[in-house]
Amino acid sequence: MNVSEFQADLRAWLDDNDLTPGADHSLEAHIKQFGRVCAALYDADWMRYGWPVEAGGLGGPVMLRAVVGEEVVGRGLAEPGPYSMLEVLAPTMIDYAPPELAAEMVPRLLSGRELWCQGFSEPGSGSDLASLSTRATPDGDNWIIKGQKVWTSFAQYSTRCVLLTRTAPGHDGITAFFVDMDTPGITVRPLRTMHGVDEFCEVYFDDVVVPAERMLGKPGDGWRLAMDLLPFERSTCFWQRIAYLYSRMDRLIAETTETDDAELGEAYLALHTLRCRSRATQHRLDGGTRLGPDTSIDKVLLATAEQKLFDTARGMLPGAIELNDSSWRTEFLYSRAATIYGGTSEIQRNIIARRLLDLGKE
Repeated sequence: MNVSEFQADLRAWLDDNDLTPGADHSLEAHIKQFGRVCAALYDADWMRYGWPVEAGGLGGPVMLRAVVGEEVVGRGLAEPGPYSMLEVLAPTMIDYAPPELAAEMVPRLLSGRELWCQGFSEPGSGSDLASLSTRATPDGDNWIIKGQKVWTSFAQYSTRCVLLTRTAPGHDGITAFFVDMDTPGITVRPLRTMHGVDEFCEVYFDDVVVPAERMLGKPGDGWRLAMDLLPFERSTCFWQRIAYLYSRMDRLIAETTETDDAELGEAYLALHTLRCRSRATQHRLDGGTRLGPDTSIDKVLLATAEQKLFDTARGMLPGAIELNDSSWRTEFLYSRAATIYGGTSEIQRNIIARRLLDLGKE
């Protein structure tokens, strides 16, 4: 399918179908609005393009998924955060779940009927994923899971969780499961961050029983799954966020009367560089390339552009961040985390140095 024609048809459809969000800007309202938008897009088949037929999709270039995300988020119809989970977790299910499980579950995610979360980080083992300690112990046809996860986005609204556990020592002892969040023994505790939103959660697993058929891959495949998932977390999930950042730059220009052309130019250049890089990543994925450590470049560029944009807003809108309880304040505070979430910028630069530039470990 021609991408330009697809985009034109989608834009026309969105013009004719009112999916404007309501006045409630709470996190819960954003989650509900995301489900509403996904349901409408799925029913009209837009959300199914770019996904494999065997998982409930309609096939076609991966680029079509990027077009849908950019249009939806760029128009302010949905927030980029919940959308990013779809782009990170659906490919993982398709690649690692038993085919019949993927065929059953992925349409639920694409259609907005369900939201999933990602149980990776733990207290003391955030960027050091290999040191995780949440344990899964075999028990007949089940596994018993005990441990704690943290920084789990949208866990309080999620139906399922892609969960990493330890089943043996070392990297080869990490195993992934697809866990129903209403299973007895799971406790979710939201964490309110400095920008005033409880997007992240602690999740406790106290002797949680998970059927063996809910394992993703084989015992010990968890590290490989994580290494395949993280490039999506550092690239494709940004397609929507980039569109969102461009919309915020447009709003900044509209709201300010005294423009600093140099600052705006630097912010635009950072965004444009990020978008060009993201576009190249989309084409590589569309061409069948398996994403890897090269996506650390995307992540560094995203963090740089996001913080540069909101630093510029702080300078051009005096008091809007320090004195006013506005969306600019919330977003400026959230942008401070851009160099942390998805792997810190220091970690990303180490990956670039060691795995792309072959500069060694020192």
